[in-house]
Amino acid sequence: MRAAVCREFGSPLRIEEVTLADPGAGEVQVDIAACAVCHSDISYIDGAWGGALPTIFGHEAAGTVVAVGPGVTAITPGDTVVVTLIRSCGHCFYCRAGDETMCETSFRLDTEPGLYGVDGEPINQGLRTAGFAEQVVVHESQVASVPRDLPPQAAALLGCGVVTGFGAVTKTAEVPAGSTVAVVGAGGVGLNCIQGAAHVRAAQVIAIDLNVTKLALAEKLGATATVDARERDAAAAVAALTGGRGVDYVFVAAGSAAAVETSLPLLRRAGTLVVVGMPPSGQLARVDTGDLAHHGRRILGSKMGSARVSPDIAMLAGLYASGELKLDELITGTYALEDINEAVRSARAGEAARNVIVLE
Repeated sequence: MRAAVCREFGSPLRIEEVTLADPGAGEVQVDIAACAVCHSDISYIDGAWGGALPTIFGHEAAGTVVAVGPGVTAITPGDTVVVTLIRSCGHCFYCRAGDETMCETSFRLDTEPGLYGVDGEPINQGLRTAGFAEQVVVHESQVASVPRDLPPQAAALLGCGVVTGFGAVTKTAEVPAGSTVAVVGAGGVGLNCIQGAAHVRAAQVIAIDLNVTKLALAEKLGATATVDARERDAAAAVAALTGGRGVDYVFVAAGSAAAVETSLPLLRRAGTLVVVGMPPSGQLARVDTGDLAHHGRRILGSKMGSARVSPDIAMLAGLYASGELKLDELITGTYALEDINEAVRSARAGEAARNVIVLE
């Protein structure tokens, strides 16, 4: 099968023929119809978090199950599925607590190669998925069945960006109706924080970004106000919109430690800051701890929107079917696998909410 292989951090991906191992116990094989380009893929491609090479990245995908390994009963060949990076055992300490994203179990696919080059060279399964390819083999916990009529390029977005942003609001922070919310970074994840805030009926949803095109899209997805941080001081703008108090919740969707630092002043006293974006390894945010305690503010981390794969993706698919959740509007462009480097370039340059690789 064809796949886009990363052989050197910061260099263009190479379209190569690779071999995929058959699914083992508890695993499924999926024909990929679409895989979105998430900013986490770009960060890995650029070497932000290190890791071994060669690797196939891509983790926000959708397709059709073509084979299942021994012991798989909930998924059958022919099922239309969303593929995620969340791999969970269902029985460890964290899984029993409902925290699938924190699963502490090691799986066969974590330790044994499942991808090979034409010369037998092992290739790493990036982000536990390797979705920039015609097929993947993943653990059954990583897939969720969705309706067949859900377009694959829209379905793919549910695998990461949507479930992460939407879940950060509705599950990690459990934002109540009537709250005031600011979202820093109106990219693929931030736009879905906005959709999550609109879903819970937040009274104010303030989108903050440097890109006016993304801010315009934020308004279409539920933002009640936007702040162009190139033109206005974000803290002053938020204060003006909230009677000088600040917002109840700030969601930092930009993958930047500096964004965390500059977002704390947007909060009211006893407000909550939620870190959703993933900065490169080693970035540190400076916090005045006395100020944090004095004002009673909280900082939460949110990994993948605290998602439970099957129920949460089914819920989001239902919201899309009802017209409440916007997915098609998030797609900036679609690309063939051969054009993946242009899709990555466009996303890296901030030109896209989500670019999608379409393989059908």
